[in-house]
Amino acid sequence: MKKVISGILVAACLGLSFSTTCAAARQIQVDGVNIRTAAYPEVKNGHVMVPLRTISENLAATVQWSTYGVTLTNRNSTITLKPDSKVAQNNGKVISMDTSPYIKNNLIFVPLRFVSEAFGSKVNYDKVRVTIDSPSLRINGVPIKALQQEYHMTMGGIVQQIKGDAYNQAIYDIMLKYKGKEVAEPANYSWQYMIDTLGAYYKNSEYQFLDDKGDSQLRYDTYSLVGDFPQEMLKDYPPSLIYDANQDKWYLFSETANEAIRKLIDTADQNGFMRTISNTIL
Repeated sequence: MKKVISGILVAACLGLSFSTTCAAARQIQVDGVNIRTAAYPEVKNGHVMVPLRTISENLAATVQWSTYGVTLTNRNSTITLKPDSKVAQNNGKVISMDTSPYIKNNLIFVPLRFVSEAFGSKVNYDKVRVTIDSPSLRINGVPIKALQQEYHMTMGGIVQQIKGDAYNQAIYDIMLKYKGKEVAEPANYSWQYMIDTLGAYYKNSEYQFLDDKGDSQLRYDTYSLVGDFPQEMLKDYPPSLIYDANQDKWYLFSETANEAIRKLIDTADQNGFMRTISNTIL
């Protein structure tokens, strides 16, 4: 069971020498949320070490394992680490760390400050917590404070918001990466799953990127093709579309992207970054 980090960090904090302030720290907070992890942080050689999942999930990074070690990737950096080695790579550049990752109880522990700052996040501490703050997503120069997702089912719908900067940036990047060429507006589309209409699209979700006043700076809607027809009949219809409400334009999209976004949203929800605004599902 995951637990909120609350153990006292002793002997050192984030590579700093021992102090009363550091020794009293009781929580790790990422983008304003007290994060949960499968194990408490530890101190090794004067550095706070945390389970890899703590970093990868809460900074919206992807993880790949290889014979060399583990690679963490977000929009800023690709970091490769190896257990029991102080040699790491950041965007292909070889770097020597002050302490090496290690495996304990089938978990790999990594240096918190090194990984967080390599991902562009700021690390600070006070008497009760260590804080990691990710850069805010900016759209047209405006800082984005929340990503609002809305979706509907047969009876009712849900509106919820993510306030984790790293998650919001990652989801925005996926939308830009997989948004394809502009296409014509489909003849039939709706929140409803129209099983009797060839070429109909159902709306997966509506995403609004909100500023600090709650105003939408950008809205994307994602759609999937209703597939209850023989594949031969569907060959001329793209399987996924994305609608840019600001430009009133439609573009090709990807089910791979839809799945990646859903995975990020599920992880954000599990880790406490999601807030439900309304739920009218019966």
